[in-house]
Amino acid sequence: MDDRPAPEDSEKLVRNLKLILSYDGSEFAGWQVQPDRTTIQGTLASAIGRLTGENVLPQGSGRTDASVHALAQVATFQTASPIPTENWIKALNDILPASIRVLEVSEADPDFHARKSARAKTYRYRMYRGAICPPFLARYVWHYPFPLDEGAMAGAAALAIGEHDFTSFAAVDPERVERMAAYENLNHRGRRGSQGQSENQETNVRTIFSSAWTRERDELTYTVRGNGFLHHMVRNLVGTFLLVGKGTLTPDGFRRVLAARDRSAAGPTAPASGLYLVNVEYAAVGT
Repeated sequence: MDDRPAPEDSEKLVRNLKLILSYDGSEFAGWQVQPDRTTIQGTLASAIGRLTGENVLPQGSGRTDASVHALAQVATFQTASPIPTENWIKALNDILPASIRVLEVSEADPDFHARKSARAKTYRYRMYRGAICPPFLARYVWHYPFPLDEGAMAGAAALAIGEHDFTSFAAVDPERVERMAAYENLNHRGRRGSQGQSENQETNVRTIFSSAWTRERDELTYTVRGNGFLHHMVRNLVGTFLLVGKGTLTPDGFRRVLAARDRSAAGPTAPASGLYLVNVEYAAVGT
């Protein structure tokens, strides 16, 4: 019989938990923790800390901006707490504000990461077209009651499908600019992968699988699914589609904006209140 003591239990107990969250982003300064600002990530981290006594920072599938909502944001964090997964939902929802709800909790593979393991995301943008926006809806849509050629907007939306460089629709993200510059420096120094690019190179190229406007009663909704999105990309697309709807930009003009790879060529950024992260997709294994 082997009388040697068992290995430390602390390592055995470390689990990688996957959460699915829904939240009303109206009162939050976005997902990411910021000094002296109330954020989704910070609020969730505080709730986890109260339950386990651990100092953890849950990682989300992406950084939703201030006032952006989520129907099914995904977050992961590691914990040594023995709390059963089935008890996490009630425990967290008892602590979190009513504007954040935990919908599901499951144990994931150790190497699963909410952002790095994501394969596709779907966003939805809601525009209210009625003359008077109901007060209980105002925080969750962009109220735009003015004339628009919605057919032209639908035609322009289809042009976004496929693999493109979406620089024209990307807001400046200082942290990302620094990372891209660092990877570019690596390329110049000859540290390239098998395809002649840095193994970790970041680009503004994304693949959009579907992009469409639909109308239901007084709501005009834009739904887009892709393998990734740049900072403010969906809101900048919506703002540019609005120019098409107003007749100040043609569908061919939209093509030129896309090809320009210049943010100043595109339309304004649509308000955050109408944007929702609908869901995040992962490979079947390891979720």
